[in-house]
Amino acid sequence: MLTVTIPLENFPKEVLDKISPQTLKFLVLLNPTILLLIAVVVGTVLYDKVGLTVPTISSILKIEDAKKKFMSQIKFGVLFGLVAGILTTIIGLIFKSSIPQELIEVGNKIKVTTLARFAYGGLTEEILMRFGFMTLVVWIIFKLSKKLNNSTYWIGIILASVLFAIGHFPVIFNAVQNPTISLLTYILVGNSIAGLFFGWLYWKKGLEAAFIGHIFAHVAMISGEQIF
Repeated sequence: MLTVTIPLENFPKEVLDKISPQTLKFLVLLNPTILLLIAVVVGTVLYDKVGLTVPTISSILKIEDAKKKFMSQIKFGVLFGLVAGILTTIIGLIFKSSIPQELIEVGNKIKVTTLARFAYGGLTEEILMRFGFMTLVVWIIFKLSKKLNNSTYWIGIILASVLFAIGHFPVIFNAVQNPTISLLTYILVGNSIAGLFFGWLYWKKGLEAAFIGHIFAHVAMISGEQIF
């Protein structure tokens, strides 16, 4: 089963075939690293202005007892992460016949280690999409509407999830000639559904819970890959 977890740059297929896997991995990670720095700045400046939290890290920095908060984050993070990973795996199985061989070959060419999936997905993507982008969206809506209600947060959660999924489209259009609606639907749904869980965790339990949830989603997906 193909799991699209790392957004690729807008590389033509002929370029992908010529450059080494090491060079490709470097190019793939360069742009997210720049975006990561921007997301850290945006999230740090705005998260507390819209009632979002980073409770465990904040408690440690304030030299407070963070055990109770962190245990709650672990409980919800593990549970929601496993559910998100199982759902993503099921979606992959449903759309398995829609995944063309050329896309599988691109995914195999940039195959990353389990540790890299945990570190990039669990930490980098959450800082980018939740701490950075989701926080910014919630803050903008709050400034425009003067309201900080459930709808405000859900708009931020949904937009961050959908944007992450759409970010996978460039590589699809470059790797696959005339991608089908079924394939694009898989990329959109398969790469956004888990983000709804991670966004809820950030909103309700704090950023660290989203980290944990994303990592355990990968645990479930890797387990699914071994089985199926």
